[in-house]
Amino acid sequence: MIRETLWERELHQRGSASSFLATDDRIVVHERHTRLVCLGREDGALCWDTPTGTWPRDLVIADGRCLVLPQWPNQLLCLDLRTGALLWSVELPRFSGHVVVAADTVLVGGWRGYTPLAAFDLRDGRPLWRSPLRAHTSLPLSWGDGVLLGHGSEAWLIDPRDGSETARWQLPEPLTDSELRPVFTAIGPDHCLARCGSRSLVRLRLPSGAVDEFIRHDVDLSAEAAELVGGLVWLRQPRAGYLAADPNSRSIWRVDVGQPLVSGVIQAGEEFVVASEGAFFRLRSDGQTMERSPHAHRISALRDLGGGEMIVTTRGTLKALALRSHQPGE
Repeated sequence: MIRETLWERELHQRGSASSFLATDDRIVVHERHTRLVCLGREDGALCWDTPTGTWPRDLVIADGRCLVLPQWPNQLLCLDLRTGALLWSVELPRFSGHVVVAADTVLVGGWRGYTPLAAFDLRDGRPLWRSPLRAHTSLPLSWGDGVLLGHGSEAWLIDPRDGSETARWQLPEPLTDSELRPVFTAIGPDHCLARCGSRSLVRLRLPSGAVDEFIRHDVDLSAEAAELVGGLVWLRQPRAGYLAADPNSRSIWRVDVGQPLVSGVIQAGEEFVVASEGAFFRLRSDGQTMERSPHAHRISALRDLGGGEMIVTTRGTLKALALRSHQPGE
């Protein structure tokens, strides 16, 4: 595996999968503990740099806007993705967490049951509705025409414009405790996957409201949502790589490189790339390891940019890499 460094930027803090987002032409990343910066995807050139408060509980990009929910101050900020200018902000209760955008509506709240749910208009921050009581939900997911929420052994779908419930599912086990990380993965307009318990993945169906078990593993899985990459469902295991499954045939295979892997699966043509803290691994389409490539800096997460390119976070940097396989004679 040949890796070409396209560009690199010092973050002056530990990088993580939750601290950056990528679009077709921009990378937005939190750095220096209180700043949010926007970089050009191709060359890493600085587009804008603005203060947004301490480490964000959530970052969301939607419709040319970047929504930031810092730990402090207690505000939701909406920035122009092109310029970094503040378009609007709203005051929120202390310990607000979770942000999701569905069409032209922003839904905030429900983290750990500390706050009610509140909805705002994406265009101008105008309040739309607020739940009368505090709500408790895992990180919501925009799915179809609604927003999917869940807590304990229940999941429910709401209309984002008024908060009314449109569907509900009774789960065989409680949703996994993933803190601020997602637990839901949409794999189609009428079915979605939910991580339950320590070892299972279930499928929620619309419009029937049915629930069926998709995977039950024989060892514990990481407390996070499945990843859908290259038409396959990927589930990370805390100590032994990934579990991959075909959502159509349900055929399953393990990716075991003998050490824990960080979050993120990259598709490179018909192959895949995963990483441990110290190396990249090139996999065949059946999950078998083809190549191990050491990396000098401790990796914390990787994300796919498409076209054989990826973003890697380390203890203190954000790095864009290009991947290609060895060619005959190299």
